Amino acid sequence: MSQALLVGLSRTTRPQSALRRFLALDAVVTGANGLAYLAASGPLGELLGIGSRLLLALGLLLTGYAAAVAWVASRPEPPVLGVKAVVDVNVLWVVLSVGALVVHLDPTTAGLVWIPVQAAFVAGFAGLQWFALRAATR
Repeated sequence: MSQALLVGLSRTTRPQSALRRFLALDAVVTGANGLAYLAASGPLGELLGIGSRLLLALGLLLTGYAAAVAWVASRPEPPVLGVKAVVDVNVLWVVLSVGALVVHLDPTTAGLVWIPVQAAFVAGFAGLQWFALRAATR
């Protein structure tokens, strides 16, 4: 990904600002997803064909993770190891989402759509964060 594309996506010429924005956006989206799972694990579980206990546990996990990502994003210069950890966890989430879909879960049609869509968004965050980190550390 070119630095010009990153600049366009982040609307800044400062790589540190782009990195912080991508981390913050990840934290907001992940936190909203986690809170939705916490607040409506029963109805969402029925809609997606995923157990409400699993969604409740994922909601707790995602809410805590979002807080950690928000902390990394709040640093004037996000720590390299922290950003790498965020990218690694995001990649792991994508792998586990697809793996669970293939091996373990038996979702509804809505779940068959939601799981890959959210995995694709998380993969996108990981890619943006990785390339922004590379641009910021040059």
